Amino acid sequence: MKLIVKIGGAALDNPELVKTFATAIAELAKTGHQIAVVHGGGAALTRTMKELGRESTFINGLRVTDRQTRDVALMVLAGHLNKQLVAAVGATGQPALGLCGGDLHLVRAVKRNGGVDLGFVGDIRAVDTQWIQRLWGHGALPIISSIALGSEGEYYNVNADQMASACAVACGANALVFLTDVAGVKGSDGAVIRWLPIGTIPQMISDATVSGGMLPKLEACTHAIKRGVRRVRILPAEHLHVLPGFFTDAIHFGTEVIAA
Repeated sequence: MKLIVKIGGAALDNPELVKTFATAIAELAKTGHQIAVVHGGGAALTRTMKELGRESTFINGLRVTDRQTRDVALMVLAGHLNKQLVAAVGATGQPALGLCGGDLHLVRAVKRNGGVDLGFVGDIRAVDTQWIQRLWGHGALPIISSIALGSEGEYYNVNADQMASACAVACGANALVFLTDVAGVKGSDGAVIRWLPIGTIPQMISDATVSGGMLPKLEACTHAIKRGVRRVRILPAEHLHVLPGFFTDAIHFGTEVIAA
């Protein structure tokens, strides 16, 4: 089975969670599944920006990215965090290779063109899966940071949820998992929704039942399901230990986003 797993947020700041995550995906890979990891790292990027005396601004869950912020994102996401994950997976005995979207022209993007100028924020236009497939063919696990390359040679900060969704679609993945800092998608009553049809999402957005960082995540879920990814789950990172049984065991945590 092909599985794309996205990790980010506070999970990457927790060494024990990173270790548990590395063990879980390595176990999946060693049992014959083809796994790729996509990661963000917004918390670490925000912290580094503060250390440099700069504040971060968000619009609809997306970071406004001027040139300096983009360069810091390259350093933090494609550098430190990416290699931290490679090291954690490698410590389990599972070979892993860290990449950003600019490497090997893996992920191409264009500047986001909307009502508000977000700077060096990109939307994905193409994923060249041959390199992911080749790594899988050699028993290696790709770990991809959410930085993509434009045709003009500029790097763009890409929402990691969008990148995970695009990679899942391009690879023909059987499943896509988003690890999150929250228990799942919550309804207006505050309870976690166990099964969320994509048809109900627009109304939830209109009613402001979901907002902030959950907006791009649900957009990514919808994109993946509409383009053939059969299973999409938003899973709280505190329960990532269930990942090794993802294809065989019932999972009772988080929210399963479904087509109906």
